[in-house]
Amino acid sequence: MSKKSIIFLFLLILSPLLIYLLWPTAESRIKKLIKEGSYAIEKEEIDRVMSKVSYNYSDDYGLTYILLKKALEEQFRSMSDIKIEYENLKIEVKDNSASAKLDVRVIATIGNQTGYIIGDIKSPEHLKFTLGKERAKWVVTKTEGLNPNL
Repeated sequence: MSKKSIIFLFLLILSPLLIYLLWPTAESRIKKLIKEGSYAIEKEEIDRVMSKVSYNYSDDYGLTYILLKKALEEQFRSMSDIKIEYENLKIEVKDNSASAKLDVRVIATIGNQTGYIIGDIKSPEHLKFTLGKERAKWVVTKTEGLNPNL
């Protein structure tokens, strides 16, 4: 066997292993989605926030993609200096669906008053995001635990 054949076989065997080890897991992609979504909310970038949400979004409060977008636009008009803190992120993945549970606190300024609008220092809000895989990308399809009267 020539050196070229040995090198080719070695690369052929090694390639799937490298792809397996370096390809991001579903959990890491969902963590990134949560992090980027939080950052987009803090920066009040509605298009970036909504890029993380499924067009088929619906929740127990009757919100759909369009209604959620309008609600966020309204909130962004009345708030500034939004800061999001989250912890205890637990992700469960099953095929093309997943859930992410986390504890959240949000601080914002409304008018000239700054304070917690979601959760507080002693007790964060417990949220659950249901996610689906659409076009090879994870998106939020449902949210539970958030008070819709914010």
